[in-house]
Amino acid sequence: MKAIDGKKLFVPDAGVADFLIVAARMGADLVLSMVDAKARGVCIKPAPAIDGTRKLYEVTFNGVEGELLARGAPAESALSQALDVATVALVAEMVGAMQKVLDTTVEYVKTRKQFGKPIGQFQAVQMHCADMLVLTESSRSAAYYAAYAVQNKLPEARVAVSIAKAYSSDAYREVGNKGIQCHGGMGFTWENGLHLYYRRGKASEQAFGDATYHRERIARLVIDL
Repeated sequence: MKAIDGKKLFVPDAGVADFLIVAARMGADLVLSMVDAKARGVCIKPAPAIDGTRKLYEVTFNGVEGELLARGAPAESALSQALDVATVALVAEMVGAMQKVLDTTVEYVKTRKQFGKPIGQFQAVQMHCADMLVLTESSRSAAYYAAYAVQNKLPEARVAVSIAKAYSSDAYREVGNKGIQCHGGMGFTWENGLHLYYRRGKASEQAFGDATYHRERIARLVIDL
């Protein structure tokens, strides 16, 4: 096959990978190749990321030889399935993070006092926590069904994945917003770990397609069905 030239942005964990699976176009065909991360012509540089705990890299290929894994329709199918599995896994992680933000917030509002009583007794704070619970549980249900549909190769699996990712992307952002609001000024401090989940939420929102991308994908898939 032809040597690989070009650049890939926002590649997670490329700096510690032994091999890279590269998706590229050869004419009209999609090609999947495996490349040694330390091969001549591969340049891996750290890239800035909003989530400092999940490292991203810029990978440049300059005349790199790779091992052909698939081409054409098999490559398209393999890449699509891999992205669906990765997206479901990411949504599951997002649900876990939302639950952590909710648990942390509920615990905080039980002990943080204002005007002589815990702020959790104020209706406005209770409403925020209730909204966070609904968003978290709804995301959990969508994630469970998407995982079930992918595992069992149901016809609606791709739609289920996009529904879960679109909903959870919006939900995680809103849960993070409400969690920080309930914490007040404390929610913005480096000493409080809440900002780590908020940053992860924003990064996860964009990974594998944001809510807008997946709503458009749902529309295309439904029309095709």
